[in-house]
Amino acid sequence: MQLRVVTDQPWDVKADVLAIPIVGEPAFDGPLGELNRRTGGELAALAAFGELRAKRFTSSIASSGELAVGRVLTVSAGDAAKLDRETVLHVGAAAEHRLGGRHARSLAIWLTPLADVLDGGVEAVAELVARGIVEGSFDPKSLYPDDDAGHVTIGSSRSGTQMPPILDELILVVPGADAAAAHKAAERGVIIGEGANHAKSLSNRSANDISPEVLAQEARDIATRHDLWIDVIEPDRARELGMGMFLAVGQGSDNPPRMIVMRSGGEGEKDALDRHLAIVGKGVCFDSGGISIKPADRMEEMKMDKIGACTVIAAIATVARLAPGTPLLALAPAVENMPGSHSTRPGDVVKALNGKWVDITNTDAEGRLILGDAMTYAETLGATHIVDVATLTGAVSRAFGHLITGAFGTPQGWYDDVMTAADKAAERYWQIPLLDDYVPDMESWYGDLQNSGSAEGSLIKSGLFLREFRTVPWAHLDIGGTGYFRKTTPWAARGATGVTHATLVELALAGAKA
Repeated sequence: MQLRVVTDQPWDVKADVLAIPIVGEPAFDGPLGELNRRTGGELAALAAFGELRAKRFTSSIASSGELAVGRVLTVSAGDAAKLDRETVLHVGAAAEHRLGGRHARSLAIWLTPLADVLDGGVEAVAELVARGIVEGSFDPKSLYPDDDAGHVTIGSSRSGTQMPPILDELILVVPGADAAAAHKAAERGVIIGEGANHAKSLSNRSANDISPEVLAQEARDIATRHDLWIDVIEPDRARELGMGMFLAVGQGSDNPPRMIVMRSGGEGEKDALDRHLAIVGKGVCFDSGGISIKPADRMEEMKMDKIGACTVIAAIATVARLAPGTPLLALAPAVENMPGSHSTRPGDVVKALNGKWVDITNTDAEGRLILGDAMTYAETLGATHIVDVATLTGAVSRAFGHLITGAFGTPQGWYDDVMTAADKAAERYWQIPLLDDYVPDMESWYGDLQNSGSAEGSLIKSGLFLREFRTVPWAHLDIGGTGYFRKTTPWAARGATGVTHATLVELALAGAKA
């Protein structure tokens, strides 16, 4: 996709579609009034009819009248007083998503209404809108084509679907602004958006398509493209190292586990903030629950239990594109959690990499097991700060729904650093306390702790369990509710969302050396 930034007035721009953000109740004066006049009053007529509304992310498509475009698309951003970075991101995504099934190769979007309100002005809006348009272009239906032979061809599209158009050209319209600065910001947004789409693509692929070994090969290919160091630890070596929790989860499947380790920069190298940051993602390529088997209802969604791993793999590649050589570790423990003759049984006691004995009382609380060993291993590789990402609990979804990610962290200063990155990334989190009073509930008759207990406070206990497997500043992002959508939204298709990718990228880039 070619990216252009122009300083022309929006009514002078040529494109298949001109997108017009509507902030607040539309007032047809000034430039918006001129656009309305040149459409022959079509915009005002749609507003009077109730088709063009002020409600966030509602949209309408109008005829273009005298404008030099094929169609006009309006996307509402809601109340100006409530406009934030996330809303601007979703306005861009909603514009692209709204064009699903339409024939458009060039899209122009007028940024001034958003830039006049959002802190950061044109550059902030250019980055977020460009990123949103890229992210809004993804649809999981593009992954598998109609093929009578049953072949899997990634990147093809199914016939008869209403997927967003593949744009040849994106034109950002910024009258009177610094076009070069806006272009640079937009390019950054495009790269972050492409990384999020890569994470979504990997995450949405089915369990018969992505096994731990296939995910490891995908990581190898990414490492080759971006000049990253990679190490893939197979079961025999994991056993020698002492990764008892990691192996316990994967041993029931015919597809053996892989501990994927990727690195940008030198071994142990510190970034500009004196950190050797590690991002760790849960990679359960399919989660049946193991012996503690899940209900059949919605078990097909458990191919999504690898989203954390896919996200950190995509994030380190994005960082390598934006700031090559930035010191960063990415660890993706990849397993299948299956019932079988070799599966871990409830009541089995295993030794973790850090020497703790863990009583596995529930084999469906498996994500914390593989993450624990991965975080310990990250520290052996020199990590001074850790963030893990996981579709860890159903409790986080019940608490916060599908739009807010639950988060833990210690010490508070490190958590605050992660949230600074999250604000820039336009992603929402809510901090959950690590309450020590619940630690006694995790005591085991036989080991140092058990991996699961009573339902009361289970979300907090999941964080307390993970805390036992790190000694450095750490944050845990539970995307059990936000990792994928079951229903389409105005700005995104169903399926994996790519959430936390941008936060991890911004966190790493905060330490990029000039």
